[in-house]
Amino acid sequence: MEVLASQLTEKALRDYQLVCLARDEGDQRAYADLLNTYREPIYYMLLKMTNSAVDADDLTLEAFGKAFKSLQQYTPDYAFSTWLFRIATNNCIDFIRKKKAKTVSIDNLYTNIDGEEVGINIASETLDPEEKIIEKQKILLMREVVSRLKPHYRTLVELRYFDELSYEEIAEKLEIPLGTVKAKLFRAREFLYNIMKNSIDKI
Repeated sequence: MEVLASQLTEKALRDYQLVCLARDEGDQRAYADLLNTYREPIYYMLLKMTNSAVDADDLTLEAFGKAFKSLQQYTPDYAFSTWLFRIATNNCIDFIRKKKAKTVSIDNLYTNIDGEEVGINIASETLDPEEKIIEKQKILLMREVVSRLKPHYRTLVELRYFDELSYEEIAEKLEIPLGTVKAKLFRAREFLYNIMKNSIDKI
């Protein structure tokens, strides 16, 4: 830690200490502190990239899920925030590819919480081996978290994120109003955040 102190800023060092507590001791408060510090900056960056509050909400949850699941891979060669924003950006790029979205320019630069500019770099249409592993980890993590929801919320989340149905398709399939689908999915995301924040050491 003494060596790191001379290499990291005060804020980055604090983040690293939280990462160590979360990773090595399963400290729930450390997970919560990291989540609370970066949730809004990540959300607003993803909102700029997707132009969709719903998608930004979903992708924010996924970014933290992937980051917390992969804390063993983080090294203090650079700030935790840089690593986290990179995960969020790459996950969003993958989402954009799948949805074939046309609302974002790959030339745009986005500023993270440290004032660093983050570019979108789409090098290939296929995932490399590391990305495939991360994608698999994300799916396993999400299924584990979702399994803790009440049945009616779990069904909605599974249809939306695992089966990738639109809100309209879910409403038609379950024969419920579109507004009810959106409201319940919004509520389900809040439950998922709380599960991650309060029980992440068991995930």
